[in-house]
Amino acid sequence: MPGGAPGRWIALAVLVLAVLLVAVDATVLGLATPFLSEDLRPSGTQLLWIGDVYSFVIAGLLVSMGSLGDRVGRKKLLLIGAVAFGGLSALAAYATSPEMMIVARGLMGVAGATLMPATLALIRNLFPDPRERSLAVGIWGAMASAGAAVGPVVGGFLLEHFWWGSVFLINLPVMAVLVLVGAKLLPESRNPDPGPWDLLSVALSLVGMVGVVYCVKELAAHGLRWDGVAAGLVGVLALVVFARRQLTLRAPLLDMRLFRNRGFSGAVLADLLTVLGLSGLVFFLSQFFQLVQMRGPLEAGLAELPAAVGAVSAGLVAGTLARRFSVRIVVAGGLAAVGLALAVLTLLDVRAGYPMLGAALLVVGIGAGFSFTVTADVILSSVPKEQAGAASAVSETAYELGAALGIALLGSVVTGVYRGFTAPAGVPETVSATAHESLGGAVEVAAGLPGGVRSALLSSAQEAFVDGLRIAAGLGAVVLLATAAAAWFLLRGQKLEDGERDATEGDGHEPEAAPAAGAEV
Repeated sequence: MPGGAPGRWIALAVLVLAVLLVAVDATVLGLATPFLSEDLRPSGTQLLWIGDVYSFVIAGLLVSMGSLGDRVGRKKLLLIGAVAFGGLSALAAYATSPEMMIVARGLMGVAGATLMPATLALIRNLFPDPRERSLAVGIWGAMASAGAAVGPVVGGFLLEHFWWGSVFLINLPVMAVLVLVGAKLLPESRNPDPGPWDLLSVALSLVGMVGVVYCVKELAAHGLRWDGVAAGLVGVLALVVFARRQLTLRAPLLDMRLFRNRGFSGAVLADLLTVLGLSGLVFFLSQFFQLVQMRGPLEAGLAELPAAVGAVSAGLVAGTLARRFSVRIVVAGGLAAVGLALAVLTLLDVRAGYPMLGAALLVVGIGAGFSFTVTADVILSSVPKEQAGAASAVSETAYELGAALGIALLGSVVTGVYRGFTAPAGVPETVSATAHESLGGAVEVAAGLPGGVRSALLSSAQEAFVDGLRIAAGLGAVVLLATAAAAWFLLRGQKLEDGERDATEGDGHEPEAAPAAGAEV
């Protein structure tokens, strides 16, 4: 599809359906957690696995799937992944046990790994003009945020009228439109000289990512244990071997030389640490609205809307502002704003008024919208078109790895603090044990207790949960402010392109890395 063809904007509209598919799925899970907990009765550890196994798997496979799309065709992989994602959403909807839900979410991670890199890589090839590409990336990011907004609202409506599994079934009509329309409108693109897909590298990246993330999760939840340490050592070793192997392959799964570009490396690091600082808090925020402030699911979804509104608005103007001022001002300023908003949330209490919460969420959305949109543009602009899938996968890997680590670390902080509360006198031991597993469990078992004991148990559990949330917000604020400082130095001198030109011109790549004219199929 040539650079001036109007059909590229229609193709973009199809691509953002895939983004909506993933974003809606990620947000409705948190909203459905209290209902899911009541029905499936997962332990606290199982609940964390339900929340982060998707991120574990997708983080381990994104680079492999991005590289596979460069080889077999990004459109083909996108459509196959969308069909699989829809089918597995139905499996999650009808899960009958925590174990079945964990497996379903893990398999959804496999399918999800094909979607996000393909959409960004196709944008890289649909929009060779840098200014148009900045707008397209902004729309891509804005639709991801819109999905984050639509997910809780639609999910809240469904949860008030249907069973919790219905929140996964909303993926099916989106997937159907994506497949039917995308098959007709999306252009195919691939690397014309991709080389073989190295299965050993695929295995090494999967083992490495999963091993490292599992180690962090286990150490955060249980302290030093042999299985967590062993998994971490195996993961680090696998990643070292993976990196060394890529440098010896003619057609590597991931060109490690990309990381020599300071702007590319800085953008990837900023994404990872930003999501790490935010995700643990976001995962528990829906539970705060529903189980602490006792809002209905729809009201809880609407309460989270300011973050998405801020992100959508910021994403659409981020590229323009980055060109007018500078990349590092927009990225570092956005991250600092998020950090300060999280610091405000350390003042949270059980009876916190919504104006403070809503304002903090709006600032979080605006700051994240600025940062994520510009870093995605920097990453895409830093590579030749043939490597668009692999580079997009690195960006998404940073996002998903950050999410997994954030939920593991900050989520474990919230869970650890929560479990330390003292049950009031008169609460049976079995009831106390269930209440200590999760706040959802406490709300459920408290319903069967006498009035005074019920109120005391709920109050103790809710206060402990909010204590954990405040600590997680404080840690997140420290991470975000440190990331803002790092971005200020790493993105020094980084600029977005102003006109259509070779992607490697002035970006720190060697000239011979540039794609040949007409190389893109």
